[in-house]
Amino acid sequence: MALWRRSSSWLSSCSRSPAGIANEAKVSPEIAPDDAPEDEQDVDEERWSRLLPELLTDIVRRVDAGAERWPARRDVAACACVCRRWRDAAVSVVRPPLESGRITFPSSLKQSGPRDAPMHCFIRRNKSNSTFYLYLSLTHALTDNGKFLLVARRFRNGANTEYIISYNSDDLYPGSNSGVGKLRSDFLGTKFIMYDNQQPYHGTKTLKSRSSRRYPSKQISPHVSGSNFEVGQVSYKFNFLKSRGPRRMQCSIQCPVGQGTASDPSKDKPQSTSSTLSLRNKAPRWHEHLQCWCLNFHGRVTVASVKNFQLVAPAGTSDPWGVGDEETVILQFGKIEDDAFTMDFRHPLSAFQAFAICLTSFGTKLACE
Repeated sequence: MALWRRSSSWLSSCSRSPAGIANEAKVSPEIAPDDAPEDEQDVDEERWSRLLPELLTDIVRRVDAGAERWPARRDVAACACVCRRWRDAAVSVVRPPLESGRITFPSSLKQSGPRDAPMHCFIRRNKSNSTFYLYLSLTHALTDNGKFLLVARRFRNGANTEYIISYNSDDLYPGSNSGVGKLRSDFLGTKFIMYDNQQPYHGTKTLKSRSSRRYPSKQISPHVSGSNFEVGQVSYKFNFLKSRGPRRMQCSIQCPVGQGTASDPSKDKPQSTSSTLSLRNKAPRWHEHLQCWCLNFHGRVTVASVKNFQLVAPAGTSDPWGVGDEETVILQFGKIEDDAFTMDFRHPLSAFQAFAICLTSFGTKLACE
């Protein structure tokens, strides 16, 4: 069961041992579980892989049907960690977020969100170390314990600002091996470029600079070189006249065209087709009685902030996703507490793309307000 132990860190929001409890490998004179002889590991894995394919698929299907939400979906992810045959069965059974509306594997974070209803998440900010944590909402409340998904930290790189996005909050620094992407801004903080550490589509542009070497991806996928592939841009319009109104933002995001079953977490192959999704913030209306700009967040935002926004696709745009009506909100972001924000997204954006777009809203933008 060595494969289970190596892959279980993402299944829990916190994988560290409680304070004061020593690690078993340090206090036990016996052989640690991960140091067991290879022949024993092979026999153990072979025992689990002997199940008939029909029986194995039925087991995984039953586990998947009985686990609608996290933490119950941890059992589904655990099935994929038993051995190769169990992983193949889990991948064939589990549907992607586009169809199921659920996030199961880490690879689901880079797949399109649900089409019928938005996926509810929230972001917690730690101002002391400029760190931002993304959680999946487990209830209908604005915030709860949540399922940890991603984390980002802001760094200064000369005149620019960079956000490193990762699965692991304990390994979050330039040059770490757990990074999944990054976000880079210009000097004024008005233009951002989104990078993926894995090539998501054929023909994706690669960042050619020294800094790209500091974000290797070999630990995530040994088949992909340690490069950064551009997958989107976010820009804020200047407000030189200081006219009354909120920020105005535009996004250009590379999204997949057509998506089938859940991808195998062990095989990160670029998809063949993609198209550019153009988004802009939905224009708010001026409320005479409240004397402020207002948007209908349907109860998901409770605090007025210049960071709040809703993104829609411009009407009349010919897109393959059928969202260009200016009414369907693709991404919604808003403040609910001093350091807590809701993030609701849907198809064709992924959790990774939505999180990166929301990160651009943090920070002062004097030229745009």
